[in-house]
Amino acid sequence: MSPRHAIVFGPTGAVGSAAARTASQLGANVTLAMRDIQKPIPGLSDAEEKAGNFIRVQADLTKPDTVHEAVRQSQATHAFVYLVFGTSDNMKATITALKSAGIEIVVFLSSFTVRGDIDAIPPNEIISYMHAQVELSLREVFGQDKFIAIRPGSFASNLLQYYKRGFQKGHVEIYSPNTHMDYIVPEDIGRVSGTVLATGPQDDHRAIYLYGPEMMSQYEAVKIAAGVLGIDLKIDERDAQSAYKMFTEEEGMPPPLAEYLVQQLGKTLPEGVDAVFGTSIDKQDLGNVEKYSGKRATTFKQWVEDNRTAFLS
Repeated sequence: MSPRHAIVFGPTGAVGSAAARTASQLGANVTLAMRDIQKPIPGLSDAEEKAGNFIRVQADLTKPDTVHEAVRQSQATHAFVYLVFGTSDNMKATITALKSAGIEIVVFLSSFTVRGDIDAIPPNEIISYMHAQVELSLREVFGQDKFIAIRPGSFASNLLQYYKRGFQKGHVEIYSPNTHMDYIVPEDIGRVSGTVLATGPQDDHRAIYLYGPEMMSQYEAVKIAAGVLGIDLKIDERDAQSAYKMFTEEEGMPPPLAEYLVQQLGKTLPEGVDAVFGTSIDKQDLGNVEKYSGKRATTFKQWVEDNRTAFLS
């Protein structure tokens, strides 16, 4: 059987890089579709890139013509894509370009907040709504069985993004410290995505929920990180108004997204409900990283150890 030709959009990100490397390791011919073809691929040295016969092509998911040309050049039949902001049609033109250029199967990086009837998700649930709209575009263009939605939980890297300055100063302020997260490692998401890209789905599920191996509160996660980093950390709680200000002013988020995050983090769910980021989950899905990639999910503590320099630099 000839090797599968796959194209990975966004390989300079942690998820896309891991997806590309995993698909290649599993025998696929992988094309790296990038806005800037000069950028380095994390986790992939020049020697490894050459040995793996990776090919780079220029493409921008907001520009369907470049997507069509990249697929045509690569002769790929399988594609990994992610949500890009700023399209007025929920990426439908881009998805149509994928299809017309020869893509048969799409692996889409979605969100665990997409649940139930995706047609009924309201716009104010901005993260789930935006991902659901792209899934609907994929369903319309490719059909229900020709795309796989990878729906990961709360990224471990979010903690680094929001609290890096606090770790460096020795003082972290947490909004809703008792809210639980799963802290899935981006590379694990990529491993599952690359496995599906190279070998196809293992079962009938066309939506794969992925979580870290254990849930913990935000407070517990910060304490674990401080212990790994050897920091004597002061931890205080911030209120909703302060959290909104952090998201909009420090992180540069649009107000609707900041409002959604504050709302979700502040949700109070019934006792005994397993939830991540204020969203109930099926605890059985905590084992899906290993189920679909063949390797155990990385623990949060190990991820912090692996990224010690990023926290402290």
